Amino acid sequence: MRRDGDLIRYQGNADEVGCFVAARPLSRRNRYFEVTIVDTGVRGMISVGLVPQSYKLDHQPGWLPKSVAFHADDGKLYNGSTLGQQFGSKCCRGDRIGCGVSPDPDEDVTTVFFTKNGKEVGSVDVALSLDSLFPAVGMHSLGEEVLLDLNAEWAAQEDEGLMVVDSHEEDWARLHDVNVLGTALEYVGRGRGNMDVGLAQARRPLSTRFHYYELEITDPGEKCYIALGLARKDYPKNRHPGWSRGSIAYHADDGKLFSGSGEGDPFGPRCFEGDIMGCGIMFPRDFSCDSEEEEDEWDIEVFKPSGVQNELYVNNEEEEEERGEEREEGRKVMVFFTRNGKVVGRKEMVLPSGGFFPTIGMMSSGEKVRVDLHPLSG
Repeated sequence: MRRDGDLIRYQGNADEVGCFVAARPLSRRNRYFEVTIVDTGVRGMISVGLVPQSYKLDHQPGWLPKSVAFHADDGKLYNGSTLGQQFGSKCCRGDRIGCGVSPDPDEDVTTVFFTKNGKEVGSVDVALSLDSLFPAVGMHSLGEEVLLDLNAEWAAQEDEGLMVVDSHEEDWARLHDVNVLGTALEYVGRGRGNMDVGLAQARRPLSTRFHYYELEITDPGEKCYIALGLARKDYPKNRHPGWSRGSIAYHADDGKLFSGSGEGDPFGPRCFEGDIMGCGIMFPRDFSCDSEEEEDEWDIEVFKPSGVQNELYVNNEEEEEERGEEREEGRKVMVFFTRNGKVVGRKEMVLPSGGFFPTIGMMSSGEKVRVDLHPLSG
C-alpha cells in the first residue's frame, strides 16, 4: 500500500491484502472520515472501516476481532469476521464512502455508521471504546486507488433523513398491498391465498442504460412467497410475476422459474433471509429505441455477465420449445437471474410493447425486501 498525500494506491501482487491505518483514532471532535474511490482496479476489493492501532496490515478491515468495515465489492458489513452480512449496495468508481461514530458514545459501546455519497447506509453497535477505533482502508487488487479525507464532516439533519426515506416512492408506478419506505417494500395483504398477491411495479422499464435490478430478502415472513421478475405494464395487480402472459419471474420459495404460466420449472436454489436476487436483460448489440423520447434511456452498450447459463438445467429452454410453448411475434431479449452475485440462469423472451418493467410479488405475512433498481448504473 502506498500513500501520496491523501491518495492511497494498492501496490501488492494481488495475492496480498494491503491495509492503511491512520495515526490517530476517531474522537468526539473528529468522529468521521471519507474515502472516494478513484479507481476500482481489477476487482474493486476496497474496504473502509475502523480497526485497533496494532491491526495486522495483511488483513482487510473488518476481518479480525475489534474491527468493523464496509466492503465496496459486495456491499457487505464485516464485523470482526471474514463472514460478512448484507448491508448496503456495491460501490464503484466515483462513489464516496464515509465512516463515523455517534456523537455521544458510551465508554464500552460505540455506534459506528457508514455512508455512501452523502446518505447514511446503516449503523452497528460495537463493544469497543472510541479511543481504540482507528480509520482504516483495505485493498486487494491491482489498480485500486482511493482519495482519503480524514477531516471530512458529517452533520445529518433529522428532517433530511425523513426526506430520504420518502424519496423512493416515486420509483414505483403501481403498489398493490405493498407499502414502500425508502428502498424497502413491505407486504401488507391478507396472505391467505393465491388471490392475495401484493405487487410492486417500477415506474420505468429496464433499458440498455438501466438493464438490471436487485432485491434483498430482509424478512421472509411466514412462507417467503417472494417473486422477482419482469412484466408488461398492464400486468394484473393480484398475480405473481411469471404466472400470467407477458411476464417472467424467479420465485424464492421453491427456486422455480415461472414464464407466463402458473406452473413453474426447476431453475435454481431456493432463497432465504439475507439472499440477494437479481434480474436483468441482455439486449442485442443492435437494439434500438422506437421513439426519440426513449433515446436518452437506451444509449449505452449493455453489460453482459460472463458464463450466463443454468448449470442445473441446461436443456430447460429446449424442453419448453418441445412442449409447444406459445410463441409471439416481436423483438427477443435474453432475461437472466442472479442469486448473491452469481448468475442462476437465463431465458429468451419476447419483449412486450412498452418494455419489461421490474415487478416484485409477495404473498405471505411479514415479508419485506429492500430493492435497488439501479445497482450497476453508478
